[in-house]
Amino acid sequence: MANKHDIIHNPNVGFFQDLVSRLKLILRLIGDRRVNFFVKLLPIAAAIYVVSPVDLIPGAIIPFIGALDDAAVIWLGTTLFMALCPDGVVQEHTDALQKVVAGTWQDSPGSDVRRDGPPQGGTNQIIDVEAGNDPEEEQSK
Repeated sequence: MANKHDIIHNPNVGFFQDLVSRLKLILRLIGDRRVNFFVKLLPIAAAIYVVSPVDLIPGAIIPFIGALDDAAVIWLGTTLFMALCPDGVVQEHTDALQKVVAGTWQDSPGSDVRRDGPPQGGTNQIIDVEAGNDPEEEQSK
């Protein structure tokens, strides 16, 4: 099985797309019954901390550092949540979000198809057709 960090982090997407996919994954995992209830409290508690007036480092005193502690709490809460979720459940939801269908490649019986080029021993046929109206649709009018 792949490492959870590799499953969650996809270098081929942008920052905001990655952020949205992580948020969707976290929401799906929170709704999954196979994830422990107490583990589900981590991202919820982190979100409550960000909107609550209580703050470890008040933003009024040190504005930049005040925002960083909120970001650190969100990062820590979501990272711990993902680490404590069962691997199989995380993989299942990640595949569902990426619409990955697990399977193996099989050629049809008796086919002489190469994966790296056109079929061998056959002719390359071009079929030229024109789009038209559906005959059943025309009869119903």
